Amino acid sequence: MTSPAPEASAAFPMDRRTALRGAALAGAAGLGVTACSGGGPGGAKGAATPTAPVDLGAPADVPVGGARLYREQRLVVSQPAKGEYKAFSAVCTHAGCVVDKIEDGKISCPCHGSKFDPATGKVLQGPAGAPLPAVPVKLADGKLIAGPDA
Repeated sequence: MTSPAPEASAAFPMDRRTALRGAALAGAAGLGVTACSGGGPGGAKGAATPTAPVDLGAPADVPVGGARLYREQRLVVSQPAKGEYKAFSAVCTHAGCVVDKIEDGKISCPCHGSKFDPATGKVLQGPAGAPLPAVPVKLADGKLIAGPDA
């Protein structure tokens, strides 16, 4: 059986147990904010778009009429028509999570269910309200290069 906490006074406004409990709850709340702000699972670390050119490899990896997710580079590249490539940030504009898949012609965000068009980056289903940012992409020396100066 535990004894009741001593009454708070002006000199000691709370007991140790109350202080520790409050610190633990504040820490847990901070983890929740981090997970929803892009720093948690699936979250973005760093800029939403590349700050330097990124070598994505062979263009054959991107199907005509489809798209490919480059999760580590936080990019999605589509090929709406043969030889035409479009790239977008894979960082969801709602809460900063990195999208996790492309299926049924839609880019999907795992955090809150937003869906985007891989050919345009436009929002198909919210809660995201803004499209995925476009990223320059080009074919150079047989490779797809995305980012600035691409």
